[in-house]
Amino acid sequence: MRKGFLLIAMLCSAALAAPLFAQAGFVPAQNIEWIVTSSPGGGSDIYTRMISDIMTKQNLVSGKTILVNNRTDGGGEVGRLTVSRVSMPRQADHTLLTFNSGDLMPMVANTANRVENFTPIAVMAVDKQLLYVIPSAKYKTFAEVIAAVKAGQNVVIAGSKGDDVATYKLLVKELGITENQLAFITNNATSDAITSGLGGHVDLVMSKPAAADQYVAAGRLIPVLALSKTRFTGNLASAPRLSEVGAYKDVEYPVWRGVVGPKAMSAAAAKFWSDVFKAVSESDAWKANYIDKFKLQPFYLNYEEAKAYMADYQADYLKSIGK
Repeated sequence: MRKGFLLIAMLCSAALAAPLFAQAGFVPAQNIEWIVTSSPGGGSDIYTRMISDIMTKQNLVSGKTILVNNRTDGGGEVGRLTVSRVSMPRQADHTLLTFNSGDLMPMVANTANRVENFTPIAVMAVDKQLLYVIPSAKYKTFAEVIAAVKAGQNVVIAGSKGDDVATYKLLVKELGITENQLAFITNNATSDAITSGLGGHVDLVMSKPAAADQYVAAGRLIPVLALSKTRFTGNLASAPRLSEVGAYKDVEYPVWRGVVGPKAMSAAAAKFWSDVFKAVSESDAWKANYIDKFKLQPFYLNYEEAKAYMADYQADYLKSIGK
């Protein structure tokens, strides 16, 4: 009888240790590899490590270890291609890839890889950019930048790929100037662009709040333009919108942040991971330490919604570039 009670107690303990939303068809059976195609310290890297930390602390992955792997080769294309080609079912169910609109755009523009080669799992938030200068910068405000450009000075912005480039193009178009007048240097990750800015090698840095936060807090970066239709809050509140700088319309290119798995991922695993990300999106830690801290907008979509959303976004972008 005592052995029977002991067995029941062990089974109950195991059930409590597993995620409450785990489906009978899938529970992680090995460590999880999570690939992120930006350098450590970049916006996507911060996003990835924040989620993995919450998953671990809240035991949403049955005590398994999440191994974050930064793969920046080829502007991230090598990492994305690697995940899309994972074919072994067990490995596919335990592989995640940080994926956002800034990853999708260069991927579909420059390669044959498409969203259809992945299993969309979730969309978690919407992000926007700002322009920053260092305290010793030649131009202290964006109004000074505009004046310099129109006076024939060459001004350079450093940023990352994808959505940063798209935002830059919108900005140049609205200002009515050329890309030669206000140049843009594309880096593999926002952290690289910030390093360039901090070193005084460029005039401005384009970054989302997450990647620049520690430098703003330390007074090493100063926000001078909100690339948004609304002002940011907190220590970014001083950055004006473009319409507040001159007779221009506000410019923004909202960035969605999500996650996908390999195409070979099972439906049961996709459902499991989607539920895990939903639990993260509803946690106080996510809201306080990521959404509020880095001035994002919460925007959760489950795996079915994310699949449709990413496919529509891809179709619209392909149309916009004539492909």
